[in-house]
Amino acid sequence: MKAALYTRYGPPDVVHIAEVPTPAPKDNEVLIRIHATTVNSADWRLRSAKVPRGFGLLIRLVFGITGPRQPILGTELSGVIEAVGAGVAGFKPGDAVFAFPGAKMRCHAEYRTIAASGNILPKPENLSFEQAAALSFGGTTALFFLRDQARVKPGERVLVLGASGTV
Repeated sequence: MKAALYTRYGPPDVVHIAEVPTPAPKDNEVLIRIHATTVNSADWRLRSAKVPRGFGLLIRLVFGITGPRQPILGTELSGVIEAVGAGVAGFKPGDAVFAFPGAKMRCHAEYRTIAASGNILPKPENLSFEQAAALSFGGTTALFFLRDQARVKPGERVLVLGASGTV
């Protein structure tokens, strides 16, 4: 399969398209043929290694000192299930889904496996693959700030101003 890889930190031109092995689903996983993904601030930060002051060493320890441990970026996707592992119930080949592997990345590729019990849901029929792929990163970030920082409670109303980016 084709994937967008980066083997060193730097500007956008460190990313290149290459052939990599197509993953095979384990017993508890599904294999998704990716139809859409995103490039977001997490991808930019990890690719460029430009992080807020004081986080540089921590990021390098987690994601790779001299180069990235995970060469395929991409935190969110939408697509169609191509195959399911022997122990998977609830998903079948042909199901349209969207998923959020988050920091595990690997969505900038043609295929990706993910645990059937992980952050994967059926794609809403009224959304395109592109719209569904863009839900997770911004949605989970916004939800965190609404729940944990603003402490919005069920029934309260929120006014959203701007809406110019993911969050």
